[in-house]
Amino acid sequence: MIKSPLKRVVLIAGPTASGKSALAIAMARGENGLVINADSMQVYSELRLLTARPSADEEAQAPHRLYGHVSGASAYSVAKWQREAMAEIEAAHEAGKLPVLVGGTGLYFMSLLKGLSKVPEISPEIREHWRNFAGDLHAELAVRDAVSATKLHPSDRQRLIRALEVVDSTGRSLSHWQKVAEKDAPLRDYAVQKLFKSVQRDELYARADRRFDQMMEQGALNEVRNLPVLEAAAPLMKAIGVPELQAHLRGEISLELARQKAKTATRQYIKRQLTWWRGQMADWEEATPQGAQTLL
Repeated sequence: MIKSPLKRVVLIAGPTASGKSALAIAMARGENGLVINADSMQVYSELRLLTARPSADEEAQAPHRLYGHVSGASAYSVAKWQREAMAEIEAAHEAGKLPVLVGGTGLYFMSLLKGLSKVPEISPEIREHWRNFAGDLHAELAVRDAVSATKLHPSDRQRLIRALEVVDSTGRSLSHWQKVAEKDAPLRDYAVQKLFKSVQRDELYARADRRFDQMMEQGALNEVRNLPVLEAAAPLMKAIGVPELQAHLRGEISLELARQKAKTATRQYIKRQLTWWRGQMADWEEATPQGAQTLL
């Protein structure tokens, strides 16, 4: 019996301002595809400018999915995005189109490639214990789960606590549950092309600065002014530019200082993105500005 060919999916990741969205649109146009959002901030409807969602002109060049479809007041999660993304991928294939997923949220991509760990519920007592633990978390993890300890930095408190909660509550390491999840990873039976849009850091910083200035010229301040009243912990309230511009609107800082703070926050975010992807992209194909044209 001849096996049917695997369905193809393209993933394009990269730091902010790297030009990955332009590459995604070009690939979608060249291969009868559609673009699916994989950026956790671009799902929200209230912030088109500050989250650098594709413009109306860009969306007209190729079909776009999962952009601006969620209210900032709604609960949203990686698991919900995963379900929606897989539904869009299947719909694209049924329509004879190539799904091209693009974004800078690594956890979204990993949820498709490695699945989501289905760790049994952690007891409140164990969670409370480790979140209030005043000792050396890394040393404690090294005793209980040496493999996970070698992968985590001693100062990464949040992830250390998570690893300790899991092993203490279930008797098995977080890596065990991750391996279980990989067996059911959504894209395990697909032909996946993984591209990382690579640009020199100094150039990224310069692009990000120029882009923020453009956002301001296009009305980003009014976009923030018109935001609905949301809890401070809402993800939308943490989008780069929102805290800074809100501080200006409250009269706490000048507009120029807000602008500079937002640019600094963007650079810090780019640095975190690059650090995160450096540990994840061993098998991703690098799409440099010069080499990207050969991918089309």
